[in-house]
Amino acid sequence: MTQKLLHDFIIEEHIKDALKEDIGFGDITTDFSYSDDDFITAQLNTRQDCVVCGLNVFKKVFKILSDKVEINEYFKDGDKIEKCQTIAVVKGPARAILTGERTALNYIQRMSGIATETRKYQDAIKPYNASVTDTRKNTPGFRMFEKYAVMTGGARLHRFNLCDCVMIKDNHIKHAGSIANAVSMLKKDLSHAHKIEVECDTIEQVKEALNAGCDIIMLDNMSVENMKKCVEIINKRAIVEASGNVKINTINEIASTGVDVISTSAIVAQAPVIDLGLDIS
Repeated sequence: MTQKLLHDFIIEEHIKDALKEDIGFGDITTDFSYSDDDFITAQLNTRQDCVVCGLNVFKKVFKILSDKVEINEYFKDGDKIEKCQTIAVVKGPARAILTGERTALNYIQRMSGIATETRKYQDAIKPYNASVTDTRKNTPGFRMFEKYAVMTGGARLHRFNLCDCVMIKDNHIKHAGSIANAVSMLKKDLSHAHKIEVECDTIEQVKEALNAGCDIIMLDNMSVENMKKCVEIINKRAIVEASGNVKINTINEIASTGVDVISTSAIVAQAPVIDLGLDIS
């Protein structure tokens, strides 16, 4: 299901641009060292435990460079893999494999890092019913890959872009004069298909957002004690989202307050790059 987020034609155009950037006028090292008739076999190995993500993108890099490349996968996106395991085997023209190696690894290492970090956060809030979600703090031009990795890691997605959902923040409230005014102004022209979320810093703002008929109420940088009070006040009349100061060592306590969603940029912004290697047999 998550694969739908990465349409083949979008992936292909993105990869082609990445290859143009990396190859320039040609891979002078590989082109002068190997002939068209040289074929090699390489293993995609992991050097640390991880959740693998981005195999389809990894494969696409080599397929763009040569339709003679064959790739056999031993795992699928979302699988937990232990250190030193072989994820896939790549066979084909040496020039295509060696020229595409770094670009292919850049995609899968970054995406696997996000999926791995996301899984840690989602696992940390068991047995609570809350879901971890991402934010719009993404790498420009790489958002769809990062969001796909978040889903692969087991979390849900927040809005993909600005037109997905209304999110009323402090600057909007200041301009409108109040939460009630901001919601009223937006409802005049807003499509029935869009939900309204309001960022609240205080219990008083939560009450105002609830009375204004908001669909989602974000508890922004609140204490755990205040979050519990707000969850009781809202009483399932709106989706409750917690945000701010969400870390791997704080997320379980936040989930214990009864919130529905916990948003954090850490699963993307602080995700490691997984150490993967393409080793020639």
